[in-house]
Amino acid sequence: MSNSPLEQQSLHIAVLTVSDTRSEANDTSGQYLVAALQAAGHKLADKKIVIDDVYQMRAAVSQWIADEAIQVVLVTGGTGFTGRDSTPEALSVLFDKTIEGFGELFRQISYDEIGTSTVQSRALAGLANETVIFCMPGSTGACKTAWNGIIAEQLDSRHKPCNFVGVLKTRQQQKTGASS
Repeated sequence: MSNSPLEQQSLHIAVLTVSDTRSEANDTSGQYLVAALQAAGHKLADKKIVIDDVYQMRAAVSQWIADEAIQVVLVTGGTGFTGRDSTPEALSVLFDKTIEGFGELFRQISYDEIGTSTVQSRALAGLANETVIFCMPGSTGACKTAWNGIIAEQLDSRHKPCNFVGVLKTRQQQKTGASS
C-alpha cells in the first residue's frame, strides 16, 4: 500500500563524516545531519567517521549502496581544495548518474552566505544503485545550507513537482526481493 499524498515516506539514511581530526565527540556536522534527518521523519541507518582517504571513503559508501535497506547517503567533508580533500575523486566514480544541479544550486545558495569563497566548494551528488549520495563541505554551516536549502525538500515524498524519493530503493522491493 502506498503512502497517502500527505504522508511523508520515511527514508533510511546513512551519514559519513570525512575528516582527519573529527571524532564522535566533536563531529558537529555529522551530528547536525543526524538531528536534521530525524527531525524530518527519516531514520538513521548508520553513521561513520573516516579519515580523508579515497579507499576508506569508497569502502564505506560502497557498503551502504550495496545495502538494500539504505536509500540515502549524506557525506560531509573533503570537498574543498586543501591537500587531502578527495571526496569528489573518491565517490564520483561510484555514481551511475551525476546530479549536476546539486553542486550548482549549493554554490548559488552559499554565495549569499559566504560570497565568492563558495567557488572553493566541490559539493556534488549522484545516484548509485538506486541510492542518492549528497556530498557537502565539512562545516556545520555548509551542512545546514545544503540540508535546509536543497536536501530536505528533495527527500520529502510530498515535495512537488519532483523529488528523489521515487527513484530510490523501496522497502517493498527489499521485502519481496524484486529488482527494478
